[in-house]
Amino acid sequence: MKQPEYLRTVQGFARRELLGKDAYLDSLAEAPLPLYRRFADTGLANWWMPKEFGGLGMGLEEGVHIAAELAYSDAGAAFTLFIPVLTTSMVQWYGGEELKEHYLKPLVAGNGFAATLGSEHAAGSELARITTTARREGEAVVLDGRKAFSTNTDFADFLVVIARAQDDPSGYLAVLVPRDTPGITVDKRWDVIGLRSSATYQVSLSEVRVPAGNVLRGNGLRLLEVGLNASRILIAATALGIARRVRDVCMEYAKTKSVKGAPLTANAVFAARLGQFEMQIEVMANQCLAAARAYDEIAARPDAGEEFLRAGTLKQALTTKMFCGQTGWQIASAASEMFGGLGYTHDAVVGKLLRDMRYVSIVEGGDDVLRDLVFSRYVVPVSKRS
Repeated sequence: MKQPEYLRTVQGFARRELLGKDAYLDSLAEAPLPLYRRFADTGLANWWMPKEFGGLGMGLEEGVHIAAELAYSDAGAAFTLFIPVLTTSMVQWYGGEELKEHYLKPLVAGNGFAATLGSEHAAGSELARITTTARREGEAVVLDGRKAFSTNTDFADFLVVIARAQDDPSGYLAVLVPRDTPGITVDKRWDVIGLRSSATYQVSLSEVRVPAGNVLRGNGLRLLEVGLNASRILIAATALGIARRVRDVCMEYAKTKSVKGAPLTANAVFAARLGQFEMQIEVMANQCLAAARAYDEIAARPDAGEEFLRAGTLKQALTTKMFCGQTGWQIASAASEMFGGLGYTHDAVVGKLLRDMRYVSIVEGGDDVLRDLVFSRYVVPVSKRS
């Protein structure tokens, strides 16, 4: 079957800019990498943005294909390019018309980035315990606090900050903040062990003042749940891309390795292991696409924002991220063992792929956090849910 034009464009970009440049992409080079501007030259930057804002209007199903193709060559690049969907989807559905016009259209026109500031060190996965505050002063909202992990923040056009309402401890806000607003300080860039072509920061907010109209409609934590649905599915798709690369790296290695006088490719144990990989990869792909279609079905509704608010965290997004993270880790871990001692060095790319794969089960909710969510939201009978 002939691949769609957008996918051939992504594959061409990945071959030119990513594949074979693992050492550079793994070096924690200064962000943002110039290659992100060159991705914009393909016309695919922020590919999910609706046509009404000047975007291509692609669905999450297409996004799964794009994220997996990019992640095949480098998962950090894939993550950097798709993670703004978390931010823009919240603004798209819950921002005022003037706010959307003022920020989403320029983002698309300028091939820009956006970032979300939610996590905090003390709160961890318990976001209801965040201490960043938002207080109203006349026609303004003032933000104070520190956020632990936020990708793309330093070079983003705008941020969405999740904060506790100072006048209502049980209330939470999602506030759009232009990146150049006074009071925003990037404390440091994290020296992460994988996805090192991306850039994740710790950020402080001190008397950050924005118009009250920049507050998105609805409970901030609920809006964050909605935004995480798309990004979690695309994170799962990066596991798919990495797993495919791992499989192919194993095959290349097997062509040059002999065991008992015969090529490793002729070894029954190796063949069984690669057959297992392929089965797992196929199921991962099907799961990612099924979750994306479920998301797209809601997104296509005229009342998509309200339906997402009602649903909150989608079961398909949770289970797909969990399954692909766990399965991808099994594949990458088994593959690294095949390389023996070489697999535990920086000379073999399988080590980088193993480190990149690990993020899938950590960011946007570790697996234990997501297991608890699945249990409380989808296992416990409705009548007994808190």
